[in-house]
Formats: sequence, C-alpha cells, structure tokens
Amino acid sequence: MARPTQRARTLSQNFLADRATADHVARLAAPDRRNPPLLLEVGAGNGALTEPLARRSRELHAYEIDPRLVPGLRARFASTSHVHVVAGDFLAARPPRRPFSVAGNVPFSRTADIVDWCLSAPGLTDATLLTQLEYARKRTGDYGRWSLLTVLTWPHHEWRLLDRVGRHRFRPAPRVDAGILRIQRRHAPLLTGTGPRRTWSDLVELGFSGVGGSLHASLRRAHPRRRVDTAFRAARLDPGVLVGEVAPDRWLRLHEELTA
Repeated sequence: MARPTQRARTLSQNFLADRATADHVARLAAPDRRNPPLLLEVGAGNGALTEPLARRSRELHAYEIDPRLVPGLRARFASTSHVHVVAGDFLAARPPRRPFSVAGNVPFSRTADIVDWCLSAPGLTDATLLTQLEYARKRTGDYGRWSLLTVLTWPHHEWRLLDRVGRHRFRPAPRVDAGILRIQRRHAPLLTGTGPRRTWSDLVELGFSGVGGSLHASLRRAHPRRRVDTAFRAARLDPGVLVGEVAPDRWLRLHEELTA
C-alpha cells in the first residue's frame, strides 16, 4: 500500500493546513453571506476549506477523488445537511443547470483541465481557485504578459489574481507558492452574437499564431497593411509590440477597428 506522502504526490495533493487562509479563500469565494451561492468544491481533501465554505453557502457539493478520504469527510459533515460529499472526479461532474460557483484547492497537475471545465459550464458565475502561483500570474497578466486563453475568453470572463499563499501553508508543502485565482463570468458580455464571437476568436488565434514573426505581421495575413496600421494607432500599440504584451482591452480595440 502506498504511504500517505506517496499517495499525495500521485494525486497531486497538497492539503491546506492554515485555518486563516481557508477562511480567507471562503470569504473571497462567497463574499455575500446574505445571498449564499450554490457551491461546488474541487478536491475537498480533509475538509479544511469545506468547513468555511459550508458556512457561506446554501448548498455545497464537495468532490473528493481519493476514496480513502471520503469516509472522514462524510463523518465530519454528517450533521450539516446542506453539505453533500461526492466521491469521484470533479471533472466527471455534470454542471448544474442553475447558477453556481466553484471553489477549491485544486491539484496543481490538473489545473488546466479544471479551468477548462469551469469555462465551458454555462451556469458558472465564478470560480475561486487555489492554483500554482505561476499559473495564476500567467493567466491574469501579472507578469505584464497575457496568455492566449485569457484573451480568448476575456469578452465573457474576467481573470484576477486576488492574493498569494505561501507554500508552507500546505501539507505536504509544494515546491512553489500558490495564488488565489478568480474567474468571473461577466453579467454583460463585452461581445455578443455569433458573428462577433467568431471574428474575435479568429483575430486572437491569428495574432497568437506567430506567422509573420510579429503581431502586426500576423494580422496583415488577413487584413490590408493600411487597416492594420490604423487599428494599431487606435489601440495605441507600437507595430513592434510582442503579442503577449497586448492587454485584452487593446485587443478589443483592434477587433473593433479590423471588423468595422
């Protein structure tokens, strides 16, 4: 039988061991106690985050993939009727049809898949996730650069780095610090309709493709140079700017000019 530390590595488990941090994450995930959300928790583990989330939700579905942790979780929350401990992989869950939020200390090795699940769930209002700090910084522009996924989804989702969490607040301690990543679905999308969504994705994917060697050159593959020059001036961008350095609001200006 694998020892606990070996099992933790296999499942990419780093359990939150600091109560103040757990309370902080729960407050960020459900800030309005007068209107508690339906919450789905990713990777309940030993229940450190489940407990404060339970106090701030009207209904909580806590998913845990490790079958050896499920009995303890169910015993711990047996008297809390609105907490439902679900044995199984969160990624196999069917998203609720009604509005819901996601929160959790996610396994670092599965972060991308969990984020993709959240982005594709129509009823998701927001997700507050403890991720590897580097991932959170990369997705939120904290390095001064923006990723393809962030820009593609920006018209419908806002990405924010809410805080940093030191690695020694987990057991076993991971090799790197964590970040609290917030993905919020916009109440009013910045682009609506099938046409604008398609031209947005076409523009952004072309820009990040690298063909031509620069963003300006890439966009000239689909648009006349004069139009691209005009769009860059309107977005206040230098023709030599690197694609990752272009913030989402500048992309929106480029889209407006090039699809007018």
